[in-house]
Amino acid sequence: MSATTVRTRFAPSPTGYLHIGGARTALFSWAYARRHGGSFILRIEDTDVERSTPEAVQAILDGMQWLGLEADEGPFYQMRRMDRYKEVIGSLLAEGKAYHCYASPEELDHMREAQRARGEKPRYDGRWRPEPGKVLPEPPPGVQPVVRFRNPVDGIVAWDDLVKGRIEIANTELDDLIIARADGTPTYNFCVVVDDLDMRITHVIRGDDHVNNTPRQINILSALGAELPRFAHLSMILGDDGTKLSKRHGAVSVMQYHDDGYLPDAVINYLARLGWSHGDDEIFSREQFVEWFDLDHITPSAAQFNTEKLNWLNAQYLRKHPDDALAADAAKRLAQRGIDAEGGPALERIVALYKERVTNLNELADAVELYVVAVHPAPEVLDQHLTEPARAALASLARRFELLEAWEKTALNQAIKDTMAEHGLKMPQVAIPLRVATLGVPQTPAIDAVLEVLGRERVLARMKRYV
Repeated sequence: MSATTVRTRFAPSPTGYLHIGGARTALFSWAYARRHGGSFILRIEDTDVERSTPEAVQAILDGMQWLGLEADEGPFYQMRRMDRYKEVIGSLLAEGKAYHCYASPEELDHMREAQRARGEKPRYDGRWRPEPGKVLPEPPPGVQPVVRFRNPVDGIVAWDDLVKGRIEIANTELDDLIIARADGTPTYNFCVVVDDLDMRITHVIRGDDHVNNTPRQINILSALGAELPRFAHLSMILGDDGTKLSKRHGAVSVMQYHDDGYLPDAVINYLARLGWSHGDDEIFSREQFVEWFDLDHITPSAAQFNTEKLNWLNAQYLRKHPDDALAADAAKRLAQRGIDAEGGPALERIVALYKERVTNLNELADAVELYVVAVHPAPEVLDQHLTEPARAALASLARRFELLEAWEKTALNQAIKDTMAEHGLKMPQVAIPLRVATLGVPQTPAIDAVLEVLGRERVLARMKRYV
């Protein structure tokens, strides 16, 4: 494919946040353009004035930025293109490819009720559609008409969908679509067509909830004399339980994944595998994804969101992530909790201890917090682990710690072993109370490594609260 031909677009409506389904569509459109050396265009379809909000626009832009899906052109806003839409509508009216319809909402309701009573599919009956030899009534005074597209009355609309295969719709199934409302504002299906035409979109990659819009848009494009783009309709994403994706499954704002501690590269990797595959490869960089991505290996069946799989994948990415970047993120998350990590142990050393034990950045921040703030173990934890024998052992151990010349793992480990021998205890009988006394929890990484990072002063200060 020529490097100059491919132009894809992502065109969300700012009536809500950017969710996982939209993010996958954006990713596939972005990757296809990158794979073929083309251009990826971001378009904000904000003609739904009542529901579109600046906050939703910003949420979309923030989500795209966090995921690293940079557009080559845009964002373009439909509300800023109204003059262009009206110009094209004027041309269609002048060429007889569109017409004014004066039917009132009450008339249309009555018409549909009559059709249902006759067992017919409710549809516009063409009463204001000009035809040779047809005499139209006089336009009612004071009524602002809508503009309807003059849809072909016979034949089929057909396209070879790059995901779903051949799709054919009879024109008799389509009525004359309203392309401009009575107040003059153009409708969604019309704006999309003009945008795709003007922006020279070659491949429309979008969710399969748009399949029903496609034949209407193809007919309008044909009426405008445009070359048709290729269409690829992605199947829906189901939740863990096989039902439609909802908030409880993960259909939340993409930025919620940031807040919940996921790495953007892990989310990208996971989204890439929702309905597309490259053999058995599970973990790959976005560069590898772009190199491998095609539309041939997108499954036409629904993909299933799996939270456990996403968590596993995020954990793999955390293990490979640089310690300094993880430390910086932990400091930001702690700051959001009102905790200043300055003056505490070196954060990079802490995250190095925990990065293979956590599944997300919030868990990592939780671990780091234990090192930089005073810990207060739950009473039941103290009762269970800081028994009198345990406290006696900790007192002996604290004295040994005070005498250490070097505060390093080997010496710390030996001091623990000497205390075990002195009191006739096993490692868990000393190490678990020591963990509770110093970090407030019974489970941590290797205790000698924890103590080394925590530092002599903090360790002794925390131990002496209990001995």
